[in-house]
Amino acid sequence: MTDDALLKQLEESTKDFSRHQAETLRSILQHQRGVRYLQRHLPDDGDHNLPIDAATFRRSVPLSCYDDYADYINQLADGDKCTSDDDHDPHHLLSVDPLVCFFYSSGTSSMKPKLIPYFDSTLSKGASHIAHQGSAAVLRKFFPPRPEVNKRLVFIYADSITTTKGGFKVMAASSFPLHSSSNPNRSLFMSLSSPMEVILGSNVEHQMYCHLLCGLRNSDSIDAIHVPYAIGLIKAMRVLESKWKQLCDDIEKGFLCSVINDVRMRDSIVEVLGGPQPDLSNRIRLIFEKKDWGGILNKLWPNVRYIRCVTTGSMKQYYSKLKYYAGEVPLVGGDYFASECCVAINLDIKQPPDLTRFVMLPTAAYFEFLPFDLAENNVVGEETVDVCGVEVGKMYEVVVTTYRGFYRYRLGDIVRVVGFYNSSPLLEFVMRAPKTSYEIVTEGDLMAAMENFQLVLRNTMGMAIEIVEFTSSVDFGSSPKRLKIFIEVKDCDMILQDKLQESNLRKCCSDLEDSLGSIYKVQRNKGEISPLSLSVLKCGSFDRLLKLAIENGTPASQYKPPKIIRNPSIVDVLEENVIVTI
Repeated sequence: MTDDALLKQLEESTKDFSRHQAETLRSILQHQRGVRYLQRHLPDDGDHNLPIDAATFRRSVPLSCYDDYADYINQLADGDKCTSDDDHDPHHLLSVDPLVCFFYSSGTSSMKPKLIPYFDSTLSKGASHIAHQGSAAVLRKFFPPRPEVNKRLVFIYADSITTTKGGFKVMAASSFPLHSSSNPNRSLFMSLSSPMEVILGSNVEHQMYCHLLCGLRNSDSIDAIHVPYAIGLIKAMRVLESKWKQLCDDIEKGFLCSVINDVRMRDSIVEVLGGPQPDLSNRIRLIFEKKDWGGILNKLWPNVRYIRCVTTGSMKQYYSKLKYYAGEVPLVGGDYFASECCVAINLDIKQPPDLTRFVMLPTAAYFEFLPFDLAENNVVGEETVDVCGVEVGKMYEVVVTTYRGFYRYRLGDIVRVVGFYNSSPLLEFVMRAPKTSYEIVTEGDLMAAMENFQLVLRNTMGMAIEIVEFTSSVDFGSSPKRLKIFIEVKDCDMILQDKLQESNLRKCCSDLEDSLGSIYKVQRNKGEISPLSLSVLKCGSFDRLLKLAIENGTPASQYKPPKIIRNPSIVDVLEENVIVTI
């Protein structure tokens, strides 16, 4: 299908959202009605061929979360047979389609990613094909291919593959095409600047270094830079800042430094380098020696046309830093695709995070909307509305029924309906939903407060202090409970003079507490919360969290530093790295 045909199909689907949604639900239920999960809830009329309307479906099947599927998913992963009298095929617990593998979700707040079953569903393949190919068509519309400059520097890591007790592979969704030998689009990966041996490596730090090295070796051929999330490029830039001399040496000698000990990776890099490149090395070295990191990406890769990564939600905090590195090169936004299903597509990819809007895809899944009250930091009841009931300006938690085994499933994403594209809701991603009503700050509250805090910190301390990363946790063991915020700053040794100018830092901490949002302020004024605790961490503390997450199964490509930590063991890791607490 041509790009024009794809874009036309997407356009047409948005013109009758309600009809497509009704057809999508009918198709899902007709195909999956016999699965064990639905049999628990749907009325047994003796004829599974009779259609079920949306009202009956929503009345009969309760809203669900991952815990409602955990036992079924564990059975599938273990390959256990069902113990019921009719001995159903275990794959029919959630879907009638064959189970292929599991995808990891990005479970960064708990450090234990969820397993999302991937069933071989023809219906789902059709829906996701339109979404993914439509996204690619949108990108090509803005940036038509250039045969003479055709390489992409892509920071992707596809090694995090484990096998369940039942013999099923578990991986990041983005890794699936790389491990599928029958994938017809495998030729697309020939455009990557890095060889497959780097992408499939086993050490993220070494892989990141090699990605950069391959990109620099092909500096004039790089058309675009891709990374799943903004944090991935931020981390790559930190490696670039600290390792540029070694990178230049490797290019000059045509050989990889001894630190990289993966033989297959080393051999592939030597082939990419193609022998000593002293002229290229000198050219790149001169750029670095100027120590001007503003627009560095354009200086190193003069033909790059765009940088693509997700910059909405918790990734928004990195946008200004990426703009600094990118200079005149546009930052192109991603789509709203979850591990469970595609949700919405970004048709205006050049917009900044604040103005990014997603057009919902009516054939990707059946969607419901659970009203959310920001003032209460909680959903309003258990009654959802469909597309006909959403109101512009209101916030909702997204609820999906998918082709692959999730039914009235709460995605945990809070969105705001900002308008309509034809008849399809136009969404702004707001934040991840709170896990409980006891939480006293939202991700949005924390990010806004920290943005203001950094400005106050710089003005008060009289030096250019950069907060590298931050997170928070509520200490319920304190009486009353206390919000703890942990920050890591760049060049922490420089600002640790005079005990971090403790009085100035305490004043900054007071300003931070005053900007933490209405929920926090109300409870603080009532005396229900102890004064804020602010801890400065050792440099590299959040890198340790990344390593811990990877050790627990989180794919490096999908890692997002948690803004609200609910796992006490993760808090303990941070506490071990505290330099000073105010």
